[in-house]
Amino acid sequence: MPIQPTENIWRNGSLIPWEQANIHVMSHVVHYGSSVFEGIRCYGQPSGAAIFRLPEHMQRLIDSAKIYRMALPYSLDELCAAVVETVEANGIAPCYIRPIAMRGYGEIGINPSKCPVDVFIANFPWGKYVAAEHGGADVCISSWNRLAPNTMPALAKAGANYMNSQLIRMEADVNGYAEGIALDVNGLVSEGSGENVFVVRSGVLYTPPLANSALSGITRDSVLTIARHLGLPVVEQSIPREMLYIADEVFFTGTAAEVSPIRSIDRIVIGDGTTGPVSQQIADEFFGIANGLKPDRFGWLTPVKVTASEAVTV
Repeated sequence: MPIQPTENIWRNGSLIPWEQANIHVMSHVVHYGSSVFEGIRCYGQPSGAAIFRLPEHMQRLIDSAKIYRMALPYSLDELCAAVVETVEANGIAPCYIRPIAMRGYGEIGINPSKCPVDVFIANFPWGKYVAAEHGGADVCISSWNRLAPNTMPALAKAGANYMNSQLIRMEADVNGYAEGIALDVNGLVSEGSGENVFVVRSGVLYTPPLANSALSGITRDSVLTIARHLGLPVVEQSIPREMLYIADEVFFTGTAAEVSPIRSIDRIVIGDGTTGPVSQQIADEFFGIANGLKPDRFGWLTPVKVTASEAVTV
């Protein structure tokens, strides 16, 4: 989906015009992929707009940077305030928010220790991420595995890690699928190119543990919280590939994907090929909270000052 430019981008403590948010071609990040980033959604609500789980997202940005020995010059509170400032300055809601910290221009070579760390925050309209028709997306098992343990840290949301994701997504696209699901180095279900995976079988909700090279998804955690609140049995365990084929329901979760049902995997129809009751129940609760139609019972929303007249529909 093409990026729709907005007016401002936050860079290192100040708002600057969108078109001035540039980096040098010799910046470390361009050559070595040395960045960490987040994806956050801001939802339009009857009373205005609110950012979904802002502190948790920005804490994960800090954690990702720590794993990669990238010292961020801002605290959690400062980063959260910067996100709110950016959204309010652009007056766009609902929207997608992209904070990113990167190694900038300084020295060439693998060791980034002498390169400055630059932090940017942008926001822009963005709609549905996973294409789905007639009750869910048609996806495949990728021939590309997820990162093996002790190669690159799967818990870090780092730009370099997403080269693996690009291969998974491009392979799925060229073969006519909406998305790919990757297995880990042991052949167990890991995650999609940018989504966590959930499986429903016999009324039980399953998802792979983080040890299967899965990202610690904020939406994943939200769904686990919602499921437990609804009294649904939840199990985090390793999932063999074939369990996907015989599941009653399968769905993706993620900031971009939100809660997205899967209709088929490798041309095998999941259940009856429609959105299942558990998936629907969880989606209704998730979107109800996000869109302000149900109580914010878990304290997930950060209000922003974007009026209804400024809000845009994506």
